[in-house]
Amino acid sequence: MSESASRVTGRVGVAFGALALAGSAAFAWGSLVERKQFTLREETVPVLPKGAASVTILHLSDLHMAPWQRDKQAWVRQLAELKPDLIVDTGDNLGHEDGIPGIERAFAEFGGVPGLYVNGSNDYYGPQRKNWLRYFAGPSSSGSAPKKRVRNLDTARLESFFQDALGWQALNNAVGTVTLHGTTFKVFGVDDPHIGADRLDLLTGLLDAQQDDDSLASTSPGDVVHIGVAHAPYQRVLNSFVNHGADLILAGHTHGGQVCVPGFGALVTNCDIPRAQVKGLSLWRHALRSAFLHVSAGLGTSIYAPVRFACRPEATLLTLVART
Repeated sequence: MSESASRVTGRVGVAFGALALAGSAAFAWGSLVERKQFTLREETVPVLPKGAASVTILHLSDLHMAPWQRDKQAWVRQLAELKPDLIVDTGDNLGHEDGIPGIERAFAEFGGVPGLYVNGSNDYYGPQRKNWLRYFAGPSSSGSAPKKRVRNLDTARLESFFQDALGWQALNNAVGTVTLHGTTFKVFGVDDPHIGADRLDLLTGLLDAQQDDDSLASTSPGDVVHIGVAHAPYQRVLNSFVNHGADLILAGHTHGGQVCVPGFGALVTNCDIPRAQVKGLSLWRHALRSAFLHVSAGLGTSIYAPVRFACRPEATLLTLVART
């Protein structure tokens, strides 16, 4: 080999070595530090009727709780000090077969606070080892039921805790109503679209029946705020929610991309939502209408992919204010 060729080979080797070192450092940061840097974001959403008092919503998602994650449990527990008017949990609370006691510890202080929840696939199925590179080929499930899997988590216990101990409303292919500070909220949601459990075909009938409820007879349409809730923000779900009059849509699932590139953002979304809307507050437009969309980057990761980079784990405090 000539001297010049040796120099080129040496430079290439140094470059690859530096790249490998940077990758190792980034992985170490993401797995040991950033995935535990729990963050509270705050957003203001103008969706309430004119003159209405503000309402605060604590949006939680994707805790993927494992029993040993006491730091996460303690951090979520202290969020009760915010005294939100409403809690919305958009699923994937469990990340381990023994994750429910951790959820019970984390949410123990939320009793008496009105809440809404939907399930994610990880509230039914325990975590599995996966090849991380598969996420770059598209969603691991494009809205269809997973094959050859048995629901092996105690979903009934999780839902009993939410409904009986905390008093929360389930919105898995269901509708409901909540009144806060004088404003009536019609709420509706679907079971996890990521596994094809959503029943969008049922929403119209459910909402029509709700409209006929005598308890809403004295409420004028302009005084009602509509909130749609889903775990995974697939476009078919967001479009349907807008068609059904949603003013605000809440979702999770994406982990904000989980591994992001500074200045570029998320590399993947694990559903068909555009990368630019993979987390945070944005507008979702469909059929000449629009709704505010908030996608939580969530608080956890799979125990088999315990890393976050340029995408801190988060909860969000949304302050709903009067429309301008």
